[in-house]
Amino acid sequence: MTALDTDLVHEDLGAAWRSARPRPAGRHLDSAACSRQSHRVLEAVAHHARHEAELGGYVAEATAEDLLQQGRSVIGGLVGMAAADVVFVESAQAALAALLSGWRLPAGSRVACLPGEYAPNVAQLRAAGLTVEHLPVDDLGRADLDGVARLLAGDPPRVVHLTHIASHRGVVQPAAEVAALCREAGVPLVLDAAQALGHVDTDLGVDVVYSTSRKWLAGPRGVGLLCVRPAVAAELTPLLAAPDDVPPLRALESGEAHVAGRVGLVLAVGEHLAAGPVRVRERLAALGRAAREVLDGAAGWRVVEPRDEPTATTTLRPPDGVDVVTTRARLLTEHGIVTTAIGPQRAPGEMTGPVLRVSPHLDATVDDLEALAAAL
Repeated sequence: MTALDTDLVHEDLGAAWRSARPRPAGRHLDSAACSRQSHRVLEAVAHHARHEAELGGYVAEATAEDLLQQGRSVIGGLVGMAAADVVFVESAQAALAALLSGWRLPAGSRVACLPGEYAPNVAQLRAAGLTVEHLPVDDLGRADLDGVARLLAGDPPRVVHLTHIASHRGVVQPAAEVAALCREAGVPLVLDAAQALGHVDTDLGVDVVYSTSRKWLAGPRGVGLLCVRPAVAAELTPLLAAPDDVPPLRALESGEAHVAGRVGLVLAVGEHLAAGPVRVRERLAALGRAAREVLDGAAGWRVVEPRDEPTATTTLRPPDGVDVVTTRARLLTEHGIVTTAIGPQRAPGEMTGPVLRVSPHLDATVDDLEALAAAL
């Protein structure tokens, strides 16, 4: 056993996560794209789909409503909100679209984002007629709190939008501190938690949180969630009002939906809570540290993140002359290692070239990381 093996805390979580899932065909190091669902989640989704065939889709949905409501409550707890503040949608992008369609901010309203903001988020903000400006950041692209404070005190934007962890770089933003500054300035803070929910702490006192099922929570694809505090929810004007017997925010919840996937997400969140969110975060951070130690310098690839960044996501810059897309394909076809190739179009305000993203979940081992280093 190496020193790195002993650094991987909570090995029981890794073993339990591994045994709860189908055996992977190779080495899955791509949870920032899509995690592996458990047997229980897969069976719950299939069970609801059978109910739809047996009972009819809407009858089956009605039988699942108590479970879905429990899910809204538990998800709300993960972000410090109530069940009435949570709605299900199809993805993180669908959540942002639903929020903007209901908020109807005046054209030209200023929204402050990170320079490294996810390009589809910027596109949605601009399509809604909003003016995007940049938050001050340091050399790593992390929000500069003194600069943010000056911006909010001097000429505050209408909204601050913060991506907690970017998809192209495993750096955690100081979201709790930004939230405190925004509260003091009376500026709503919207948090993109697509890469954060189930990965780092997201109970931070922000006004809006949106995320997805398929990444660190290891739920089904095609499911997302939107969480909005009452003060912002009161500013929303949905196209159609919600029925009288449900919270007003439910007007933003899509009615024609992959309900079986929502059931699966609720089961996945239950598994996350049973594992212990703090323990999960500690093991994921340890995996990130181990990955950076093993991978930095392998075949000339260089790690972007600081070694002790508390995430499981590591991005690698290629050596000169090495194509990231070709490397990703070779790792998959020749070695069965699943990773993601990310081009600069994902965050053109910050990226200067492509990177290879490595994002292990709880079941990963040092052996997986060393196999990747050798394959590079």
